[in-house]
Amino acid sequence: MFSRSCLAIPAVLFALGAAQAATEECPAKSTDMDDIIAALKAAPSCNRAMTIFEACEYGASGDVQFGTTVERKCEADFLSGLGASQKKVYASQLNRCDAKYRNESGTMYRSFTAFCRAEVSQRYSQKALKAGSKAR
Repeated sequence: MFSRSCLAIPAVLFALGAAQAATEECPAKSTDMDDIIAALKAAPSCNRAMTIFEACEYGASGDVQFGTTVERKCEADFLSGLGASQKKVYASQLNRCDAKYRNESGTMYRSFTAFCRAEVSQRYSQKALKAGSKAR
């Protein structure tokens, strides 16, 4: 049992290292919050903004502002096309993200919440863009 655990640890560490190597470097001018927000706003699409968010994340409460910027970028693709009931469903999904880590302390949980919300917005954007391309 012990030997299997010892072998599993290097495998997990290797997998984590490979995943980190696959992510791109932050394309912002610097790691300054304003520079990252500018890069997010300049992203040509929701998906690109999410990639930048992932590359530039702080892993702390500063990610809330980055996530909000990504949400706004993604919402431009779909929010105006949602009916009232669809907007309520979208809001409830965002609220679920807020509730998920509400009782956790530590700034990393604010980051987790920001990513959760941005991912919800990204899914809505992708769905809307896919539906729009089918309509053509």
